[in-house]
Amino acid sequence: MVMKPFAQFISLAEAQSAVQQVLPVPEREWVAPEQAYGRRLAESLAARTAHPSATESALDGIAARLEDTRMASEQSPVTLRGVGESRAGEAYSGEVGPGECVRIYTGAPLPSGADAICPVERLEFGAEGEVRLLAPARREDVRPLGDDFVAGDELLPAGVRLTPARVALAVAGGHAALPVRRRWRVVLLSTGDEVRAPGTPLNPGEVYDSNRYGLRGLLHECGAEVLDLGHAPDSVNDLAARLDAAGGADLLLTSGGVSMGRYDFMRDLLMERGEVTFWKVRLKPGGPTLLGRWNGLSVLGLPGNPVSSLVVFELLVRPALTGEELRTVRLRAAAPFAAAGDKVAFWRGELRGGEVAPYPKQSSGVLRSLSDARVLVRVDPGQQVQAGDELDVLLLD
Repeated sequence: MVMKPFAQFISLAEAQSAVQQVLPVPEREWVAPEQAYGRRLAESLAARTAHPSATESALDGIAARLEDTRMASEQSPVTLRGVGESRAGEAYSGEVGPGECVRIYTGAPLPSGADAICPVERLEFGAEGEVRLLAPARREDVRPLGDDFVAGDELLPAGVRLTPARVALAVAGGHAALPVRRRWRVVLLSTGDEVRAPGTPLNPGEVYDSNRYGLRGLLHECGAEVLDLGHAPDSVNDLAARLDAAGGADLLLTSGGVSMGRYDFMRDLLMERGEVTFWKVRLKPGGPTLLGRWNGLSVLGLPGNPVSSLVVFELLVRPALTGEELRTVRLRAAAPFAAAGDKVAFWRGELRGGEVAPYPKQSSGVLRSLSDARVLVRVDPGQQVQAGDELDVLLLD
């Protein structure tokens, strides 16, 4: 069988672009606000009303005319006559005249004629509605109509992740339903004869299926709908049957079976009976990553080493699913970081007082390093990082 040509040893940027391109254009669906948390907006949202919808008080106290209160102090209080109250949901309907005030509560509409608020802590209430002011009223404690936004203002751009604060903002803007992107449907499959389910006895050389649980958690963080196919042994026929069961998804994510070994059957299956877009990325860790297709379904094969699998997810899969750039900051190196030949390296790092140092163990099999380090330090080909140099650091937490 003649295999179709495919790209090899591509750059990280090329791999990121290729993974992003295999995902379909996200469909739009409308959901209630309580179902929108963590979803991505499919289109920008504009306000349908002003917020606040009236000029209102920012605190409890009295509403009055500023000119009537300018001379108020503890030594020489000013006395006003209370003529009513304004509360949220029931505004004072009259007008505040000279020498008058209205008791007002936080969020209540400011009565006509009043232009300032004196807080309750600076008031003394007397008989027959008299109110003594121990300080001048303040215009700064009045919230103008539309101080937050007015109808027509853009509230949220398309593509933004809907946090609780953003959902609250959308509801405040008058939206009872939100347009969101349909969740990506991602099928997850781990491979390898040496892989065992958690809690079962291990023979020497066997490992628990940690990749599947780590990747599943990362997919949930990205808001994906996960179909877990479990674990498949190193069998071409078994792998083919599992891949056939993954139809209807947007992406099939596998771990293991894509490196250079004799028993890397996921690689062989896609090369011989499927399609391969690229194999091997100039990246450390994670070099053997493979992107292909099986019966029209895009397949991203991640390396079996646990660190490699999770790091490649952060670099290739998360940006594609979320539409967000990598979360990087500039930090100063506390110690040297080596380059990795013609590969871009992402070393696990430890934060030390605003600087970053290499984690002691950088093996792709040391899963504890990702739990402890929390950051990845990028070193480009040929870049020699010395203590004191600034570099890009990818945040994992």
